[in-house]
Amino acid sequence: MTERQFPLKRLSRILSAHLVRLAMIAALIAVVSHTTIFAATTEGHASNVNPFVPLMFALGIILLASRTGGALARRLGQPRVLGQLIVGLVLGPTVLDMLHWGLLQGIDLQQTVKEFAELGVLLLMFNIGLEVHISELLKVGKVAVFGGVLGVVVPIVLTMVVVIPAGHAWQPALFAGVTLAATSVSISAQVLLELGYLRTKEGNALLATALIDDVLAILAVSLTLVIAADGGQADGDLSQLLVIILQMAGYIVVAFLLAWYVLPRAIEWISRRPELSQSYGVPIFALISALLFGWTAEFLGGVAAITGAFIAGVGLSKLHQRNMKLEIEQTMSHIAYVFLVPIFFVDVGLETDLSTFPLDAVPFMLILLLMAVISKVFGAGFGARMGGFSIPESLRVGVCMVSRGEVGLIIISIGLSNGIIDSGSSLYASLFMVILLTTVLTPPLVRWVFQIGRSDTEDRVKLTASGTGD
Repeated sequence: MTERQFPLKRLSRILSAHLVRLAMIAALIAVVSHTTIFAATTEGHASNVNPFVPLMFALGIILLASRTGGALARRLGQPRVLGQLIVGLVLGPTVLDMLHWGLLQGIDLQQTVKEFAELGVLLLMFNIGLEVHISELLKVGKVAVFGGVLGVVVPIVLTMVVVIPAGHAWQPALFAGVTLAATSVSISAQVLLELGYLRTKEGNALLATALIDDVLAILAVSLTLVIAADGGQADGDLSQLLVIILQMAGYIVVAFLLAWYVLPRAIEWISRRPELSQSYGVPIFALISALLFGWTAEFLGGVAAITGAFIAGVGLSKLHQRNMKLEIEQTMSHIAYVFLVPIFFVDVGLETDLSTFPLDAVPFMLILLLMAVISKVFGAGFGARMGGFSIPESLRVGVCMVSRGEVGLIIISIGLSNGIIDSGSSLYASLFMVILLTTVLTPPLVRWVFQIGRSDTEDRVKLTASGTGD
């Protein structure tokens, strides 16, 4: 090949790649625009459609948008989850309001997508549990205790310091603090898994700290509801709170014992019986364990379902047969990351309407957002430092705890249903926005804080070794 032919061929490849991208973007725009027009013309006929038909269309669009947004995020050097969160906002009521197109009317599609999303986060935490070694978690026990406690106490105190001077009563101020004390471990854990840092000291500390944070946040919700209901005179219901504490602690202990000693032996017994283990029998029973542990966590333990699924994953992480564990990990990863997990991240945006946010509440919201980030970074980070971590390691743990995600949304909905927070107040609008923004900001913050002191070459190696199908 001549010197002249080589640059021409290279230029041709570059132009071809750009033309392909432009064609894909043009096709996506055409599909969205034509779909919107078609939706408007078919609104009157939606009630006669089989509910499964619009569900197929909605899930197809969600998965296409998720993959496209994730690819663009990676192209810009950011974690894929950031792009998935942003395309969710675009598809949601803020921009396109996809779930309310005429083509998709006639069924409760939003609730159905929400249920798929909840399955996604359940399997996400189960897969993360499979990646954990309990001996590594025990090494960060002090970090988890100090980080978990301060990661709850500091946000509650600082939130009340910000909210009460703004003119709100102490009850909603206290509940706002409890809301921002929560942590969505699924967001940060997914980013660490994608970047290849989940098995580091900081990754193990995040999982252990978030487990304690989850329990303490739920206890704080229960205590706040009791105090608010009695106007601050909670003596009569302290016994009820004690029952809740014992219930949660008892469940976690029993669940860990079952997951650690019984679950692996049960799966190994199943693997020795061809009539049960053939045709993906072992992964099926692993999936059953994730679902049943998730159910018992909510129904019996009073803790989040993802906690139960995570415990089940931790139990199966100790399987001695490497091939059997690999089969479970690969099968569950395919189910989760090909289908359900992308729906979960997009669904965060599908439930968010930024267009209704009151502009006069922006200054208060920005102060609350700054406080929400600082309180977790300093609270959980200082706790990690007390537990023996170095300053860079402590900073990483604190940043990983910033996201409030679906846990914050669940807690704020409890405050609404109990009348502690008014849905029309600036406090509710600001809290909702802070939960959303901490969720969106966490992926790039986590990537940035883990890049400190690491070379670009190391980062690329981590991304290449990622186990999320990227």
